[in-house]
Amino acid sequence: MGVLTVVEDRPTPSAVYNWRIYLLAAIASCGSCMIGYTSAFIGTTITLDSFESEFGFDTMSTEHVDLISENIVSFFIAGAFFGALLTYPIGHFLGRKWSLVIASSVFTLGAGLQLGANSKTGLGIMYAGRVLSGLGTGTASNIIPIYISELAPPAIRGRLVGLYELGWQTGGLVGFWINYGVEKHVPSSNKQWLIPFAVQLIPSGLLFVGALWIKESPRWLFLKGRRSQAMKNLTWIRQLEESDIYMVEEVAAIDQAHEEQASTVGVGFWKPFQSVATRPRILYRLFLGCMLFLWQNASGINAINYYSPTIFTSIGVSKSAVGWTTGIFGVVKTIMTFIWLLYLVDQLGRRKLLLIGAITGSICMWVIGAYICVVRPDEHPSETLNGGGIAAIFFFYLWTAVYTPTWNGTPWVINSELFDPNIRALAQAATTANNWLWNFLISRFTKQMFATMFYGVYFFFAALSFCAFFYAFFLIPETKGIPLEKIDRLFEIKPVWKANEILMEQLKEDEADFRHDMKSRSEEIERTSELSDDA
Repeated sequence: MGVLTVVEDRPTPSAVYNWRIYLLAAIASCGSCMIGYTSAFIGTTITLDSFESEFGFDTMSTEHVDLISENIVSFFIAGAFFGALLTYPIGHFLGRKWSLVIASSVFTLGAGLQLGANSKTGLGIMYAGRVLSGLGTGTASNIIPIYISELAPPAIRGRLVGLYELGWQTGGLVGFWINYGVEKHVPSSNKQWLIPFAVQLIPSGLLFVGALWIKESPRWLFLKGRRSQAMKNLTWIRQLEESDIYMVEEVAAIDQAHEEQASTVGVGFWKPFQSVATRPRILYRLFLGCMLFLWQNASGINAINYYSPTIFTSIGVSKSAVGWTTGIFGVVKTIMTFIWLLYLVDQLGRRKLLLIGAITGSICMWVIGAYICVVRPDEHPSETLNGGGIAAIFFFYLWTAVYTPTWNGTPWVINSELFDPNIRALAQAATTANNWLWNFLISRFTKQMFATMFYGVYFFFAALSFCAFFYAFFLIPETKGIPLEKIDRLFEIKPVWKANEILMEQLKEDEADFRHDMKSRSEEIERTSELSDDA
């Protein structure tokens, strides 16, 4: 199978895989680019000498500096947590398109406030700006996977939702390297640390402009009873006529799903809350989605994203080399995201990626922790790494190369697919907020963990990654290629590790029956027409 080969749930016209669907996904993914950048640049920017001098870090104790650093990072994540929760009412009443407009606007306001911080105004305005940019981030991180998954044909849904992760890693790559650039080429001054903060305005501005142009999700429009606009948007996105058999089948599936939801869940703002609370199957699925983000954060990725200088220093990398080693970390993540996007997520599948990532990531963390435990680079600092140190760095980059195409983006894809249309927005709000909750805890206590546990932090992440393997193996079914309207049936099939294969066979039989019925109806109409003409 080729890199761009797709596995279809039914015969699909080539027109469906057109430039419009990719452009809409790319524009929405500008939001993930702003998330990735603001998550990556901050950890190194606040360690620049110019930033520390601006806010008087050089006169503070190490504990006080660590506390301020953790506040700058964690206030942003706290805002993201509440932004993710607020996305449900915004998305329900205003739709996916206007949620993206609001997210980019709030983020831009927060980024602007951060630029107003200096030694005279103090850090208060910085904290406020970080909270606001976090609110925008939480909304964007919630709504982007929903929007893309609702537009995407099943065969390339993983690839398109993967653009969300690609945007995240591209923004992160710029964030990691921009600090290296300003440190090397911009004199140590107020301007040096302001440049990384100002760059946040670029992806948020692109998202704002693009979000004003993009089409509203047809599925959301159908849910709101706006069929005329929904059909107009769907035909524009698919580049097919309303009468095309593919369109007829897709609309029929959407209508059937909405009818089932109306009879089981109900339509309205509060109905999904009642449905989730009273339906054990949905609560179970919500549990699965939330726990995916627990295990994702338990790998240690966000500790590395936010505090990369601390991580590399613990391995024994000298301060002068931290900048480029962090940059290479960003490069490896971006390259592996491309591979994940183009091939792995839709060819190898979601489930296998989680299994491979959990066990390999665990091994790498055990090795790194063992090296630090034996050598203790903190007690024997050196400007150059010995053979063991080079091996530890190798395993760190191996961990990055394996983790990125497995646990980094795959949980977002799975969560965008797990839930019925009428509760998807609510469920996505809950799972995304859960991600930012674990993210907050990691960012808030990482420096304290390293101060007290040191090499034990790596053993901690290694043990949790090992546990994540069993979680994924026994509880997470493969969602690749399953239409969103058929996800319910996936969770009715046991054992979990065979559910996808069994359901795909059932769907092929359903498709054959549907086409046979359509053909029979067409022949019946022709016969009736002929009899009428004869009469």
